Amino acid sequence: ILELPFLTGLDSFQDVLVKIERPSYNKPFLGGFRNVSTGVEFHNAGSQTKPKKRPDKGIQLFCKATQTVMEKNKPQQTRNTTSTQMTKIGLYVSNMTDKLITPGKYFTAEEYHKRRLEAVIVLQKYFRRWYAVNLVQNLKEQRRLRLELEAQEELQKKKEKEDKLRREYEKKLNPKTKEDFELLYHDLELWMQEETERINRTFTGAERKAALCALLEEETQLIACIGMHKLDANLENQQKSILHLLGKCAQPKRWKAYDGRITEMDTKDNLRGKELLEIYQSISTKDIPKDERTSVLLTLKCTVEEHECTLTEEIVALIDREVDLMSRGVKECNLEGLRKRICTLFLQYIKIPEFNPRVAGFVKVPQDPLKLYKNVYFCPSCEKYLAPTEFLIPANSHTIGRCRSCYRLDNEARKREAYFKYRLILENLRKSEADYQDDSKIVFLVQLPDLQYLIEKVWNCQSALSACSDLYDLVMVRWDKQREWSPWNTILLTKEEADAHLKICNLQKTYEGPFIYRIEQKHIRAKNYFSQIPAMSSVLHRGNNQANAN
Repeated sequence: ILELPFLTGLDSFQDVLVKIERPSYNKPFLGGFRNVSTGVEFHNAGSQTKPKKRPDKGIQLFCKATQTVMEKNKPQQTRNTTSTQMTKIGLYVSNMTDKLITPGKYFTAEEYHKRRLEAVIVLQKYFRRWYAVNLVQNLKEQRRLRLELEAQEELQKKKEKEDKLRREYEKKLNPKTKEDFELLYHDLELWMQEETERINRTFTGAERKAALCALLEEETQLIACIGMHKLDANLENQQKSILHLLGKCAQPKRWKAYDGRITEMDTKDNLRGKELLEIYQSISTKDIPKDERTSVLLTLKCTVEEHECTLTEEIVALIDREVDLMSRGVKECNLEGLRKRICTLFLQYIKIPEFNPRVAGFVKVPQDPLKLYKNVYFCPSCEKYLAPTEFLIPANSHTIGRCRSCYRLDNEARKREAYFKYRLILENLRKSEADYQDDSKIVFLVQLPDLQYLIEKVWNCQSALSACSDLYDLVMVRWDKQREWSPWNTILLTKEEADAHLKICNLQKTYEGPFIYRIEQKHIRAKNYFSQIPAMSSVLHRGNNQANAN
């Protein structure tokens, strides 16, 4: 608001209040001029009263904009200029290149559409023929590929079976492990049963007794031969286990970094273990020159002299004796006993944690004698105190019983059963259950005798579908894949049948009623046997309570 003087008369003025409203929009530029001498710009002023506001009718109105089409006419000339000329007076135009066109037969719309339909039918015929030829060729190609795949799978199965038989034959020919000798004793028992049946069927009276005595003598020789192989295998396995233990003591510490790379670090303990390993390998090597042997013995002597005790003094005395005997020209065959004694004492030296700190975490016997009283059980057969891992507890056992070595010895002397095939089935079963990652526990409680009873007595050593009796081709899987594996939730099938069974979503719709009833009866038999295990019985009762609640 401004107060401005206003002339009312000749010499009189009156102050008037002028109210200025600032518009919310920019006024348009209406031109102006500029003073040339001063450079001041003057703009033309414009005034605009406030527009009148339209009354509100209570209806929402919208502005609608229209847009006309912009048309443009542009003439265009053809590329080739053509013209026509007719014969006239004074001008002759040749008609040699003219064509005479006569109208053809007129046809109606119905005839036109009929011709179109016939043409379409012809096209469909050729297309369907082409499609049928391609379809048949694709089916033939699929059939050929499928036959090739089946032939490859059959060849692969045959090759795997031959490899298994070859490995089993090699194990029997050159037995190295306990499983290999189990197979040998099992074959020996089968051979004894066949020969006994043949003798009982062929001979009678004194001839039968003589044949049985000869058979017993032959069995005794075979057992002695197997025992010789076992002694050799034990010596070889013992040497391998010693080198394996020393190798673990010499390994550096390893850990995985954030980027996936493995980092290794040598400590004084593993360097000490590596030094002792090299010395042990040197003194265990045979047929080396005397100079190298003397150098190895002097290195060993310097190593053990770092600690003074009865064991190191005995090792030093034996080293001096061997060096003295070699200087006198004694044959190497006469020094074998002395060298074995040095190796044995040095191995005893290595297994002492005071001399080799890394060995403390690998020895079975703890250094603290008080720990032996907490977790040790007595075997009444061999009368030894052993760790709980050395005992095999079947499902029908209520006590600790005998240790594994006594069970193995009793099996070799009487039953001579081979658990190799059952062990393969159990390993495959535990591996498949671990892949489910649903905290399965029962499968790790089942032992080999329990699985043998389950396969032989409950499932009769054959597939529930195809009755295949080759244990190499059989596997155990879940009957209902939604529940944890247990002896009352399992089925014995071949590998192909197991893969197809695990893809089934609804068992009731896939299998027939009599087959499901037969499987349920086998599950009931398994429940009655395995309910003797306390852990399994608790799981069984919990499963029954959940089923009743549902």
